[in-house]
Amino acid sequence: MTVAILLSTYNGERYLAEMLDSILAQTVQDWRLLIRDDGSSDGTHEIIRRYQARDARIRWLNPEQQENLGVIRSFWTLLQEEEADAYAFSDQDDVWLPHKLEVQLAALAREDASQPVLVYTDLSVVDANLQVLAPSMIKSQSAHANTTLLAELTENTVTGGVTLINQTLAKLWTGQEKQDLLMHDWYLALLAASQGQLIYLDQVTQLYRQHDQNVLGARTLRKRMANWVRPQLLFQKYWALIHDSQEQARNLLELSLEPESRALVEDFVTILDQGMVERIRRIFGRGFRKNRCFHTLVFRTLIITKLFYKRSNP
Repeated sequence: MTVAILLSTYNGERYLAEMLDSILAQTVQDWRLLIRDDGSSDGTHEIIRRYQARDARIRWLNPEQQENLGVIRSFWTLLQEEEADAYAFSDQDDVWLPHKLEVQLAALAREDASQPVLVYTDLSVVDANLQVLAPSMIKSQSAHANTTLLAELTENTVTGGVTLINQTLAKLWTGQEKQDLLMHDWYLALLAASQGQLIYLDQVTQLYRQHDQNVLGARTLRKRMANWVRPQLLFQKYWALIHDSQEQARNLLELSLEPESRALVEDFVTILDQGMVERIRRIFGRGFRKNRCFHTLVFRTLIITKLFYKRSNP
């Protein structure tokens, strides 16, 4: 099975070498690493050059071009560079455990390659020095991992650095030009769940580093407290997330879906256009919810009442 590892870098000099070392230390050694830099201005380029000279399996796609596409478009571009049976997405500041590729590729090999498949795992959340903050990111943040379209429509549990997809899923995404996405990992999970298989392996394969330069990162206590001291901003964030997740899911309607999946997606993306009685019917009839009880309560209350909706979404 041919494997392409995709790495998009941006001012990653602080941790990039450690991430690259963890890729080189994988128990599976038959892979190609494709790197696209998204306009770094620090020492990232020198690190890439050093590792490319050291290992012929590493290919830097754009050493002469410095265009900032953003993380989603950068990975979308990387995915089209080489054909492979499997594609693994890598962040620039984390650490892969040695068995990561091995266990994910074994799971992928058991599936029908003609169907879109995504395999993902748990992660341990660590600080800048790799000290463990949460042994299981899934358990600490989402309670459980999603494997169905219904669950993934409203909440993502797939993290980019532990995402492995097959070629069929890769072509499905790269075949779509429209990119109204919250994040590529979430959308790939939606594609897999609606078109093929979304598979979760309940084991840790990555150390997910939290530091002061994270683009997104895990939900920490400090981030949660910052929301609660300004509740008006919390409601705005909830509404923004609901709206953006609807727009992201709307992309699925461009594809060929099973009738039940199409009806499910349509009910979700148009729910706020309905009257209160229909909103209630869809919420409870479909079972739209979050992974934790409190977040489900907030999510359902907002959609049913449309509390602060006009204020947050003029």
